[in-house]
Amino acid sequence: MGLLTFKGGIHPDDGKRFSKDQPIRPLLPEGDMIYPLSQHIGAPANPIVKKGDHVLKGQKIAEAGGFVSAPVYSSVSGKVKGIEQHFNPAGSKVECIVIENDGEYIEVDYEPVKPLKEMSPEEILEKIGDAGIVGMGGAGFPTRVKLSPKEPEKIDYIIANCAECEPYITADYRRMLENTSELVSGMRVVLSLFPNARGIFAVEDNKKDCISKLQEAVADDPRMDVKALVTKYPQGAERQLIYAVTKRAINSSMLPADAGCIVDNVETLISIHNAVINGRPLTERVVTVSGDAVQNPGNFRVLLGTNHLNLIKAAGGFTEQPEKLISGGPMMGFAMVTPDAPVTKTSSAILAFKKDVVSRNQETACINCGRCVEVCPSRIIPSRLADYARRQDVDSFVAMNGLECVECGSCSYVCPAKRQLKQAIGSMRKTALANKRKK
Repeated sequence: MGLLTFKGGIHPDDGKRFSKDQPIRPLLPEGDMIYPLSQHIGAPANPIVKKGDHVLKGQKIAEAGGFVSAPVYSSVSGKVKGIEQHFNPAGSKVECIVIENDGEYIEVDYEPVKPLKEMSPEEILEKIGDAGIVGMGGAGFPTRVKLSPKEPEKIDYIIANCAECEPYITADYRRMLENTSELVSGMRVVLSLFPNARGIFAVEDNKKDCISKLQEAVADDPRMDVKALVTKYPQGAERQLIYAVTKRAINSSMLPADAGCIVDNVETLISIHNAVINGRPLTERVVTVSGDAVQNPGNFRVLLGTNHLNLIKAAGGFTEQPEKLISGGPMMGFAMVTPDAPVTKTSSAILAFKKDVVSRNQETACINCGRCVEVCPSRIIPSRLADYARRQDVDSFVAMNGLECVECGSCSYVCPAKRQLKQAIGSMRKTALANKRKK
């Protein structure tokens, strides 16, 4: 069978050569640890510690603030310095718990875990929810909620998003190579919740070594398959991934579960393994440090709450002062106003570039070339939607299917007029969705 894919998409320089061959290195933090109370979609977590409290590594320091929320755990032992406002990677000042790291990393006594076969679905979901696991590919949706559809018997596919289509990021690639068994174990845990589902590891074909390792790991499991995808951006976007693997289409008014699918990121599945099989809460993740302004790009296993400045130092610092810092990937990540911000559950990468190419672009008039339409994975008309957005014509924007945009940025990437199509459309989508909620 041929490689799986979707219509549209682009082929930017993937930049993965900088860090793909660098094994994961553990990184111990320096200085205070900062834990934002909102590292997920939904209600912020509520702090359950106060200034002066001594905490241990793996101790819960904030509990879920509602059904769509997730608790937060300390990744070090030390003393709580306070609950203060600090910058998060997106550049917003948010409420954070600040812990003075004592450097001893004394852990709590974790509860013993039962074998997976002896656990009920309710117990498994409780373990996942209590561990604070969220979508770690960047979405940050609480995983317990995602794994609790109304009709679990109608879920046909659990798709492991192993595409890692964003340029420069190689954290998932290294995870697939170095933590294959934990990744497969996480999939096995999720499959235990859905008796009628198959597990699919969907991997872009530029990662042939990962495909081989995963195929070997699942060879004896009749419920798991490995599928090769065309290497193309945004192959890892949820809607595009589901269509590529199953040929089932979903739109903005649907959830993946409506198409019988659940999609989880590599890092998320490994965290599920750690929670359910090892009884450990979410306190760390792998982060890529890369870009042409980084001295020694690499992949680091980082304790949550670690300052991004520690990561830059571990990567040898900058070759020169970068003009652009990005949290996440260059296509769907966001510019950082300062690297003095903590690593959170959704921090997949920090990228540093010598030149801010985008800010130097001079926008000109649309020439109606149609390139944005050709590459759009949602099959909409970005140039026209951007015009509606700039005129604040919400009704026309919605009528022309503006809500179907996945904000991948493919249109902006190919536009010869250098129009900021994604930014205009994304801003209008927020307005339109807000109006929809009011109604």
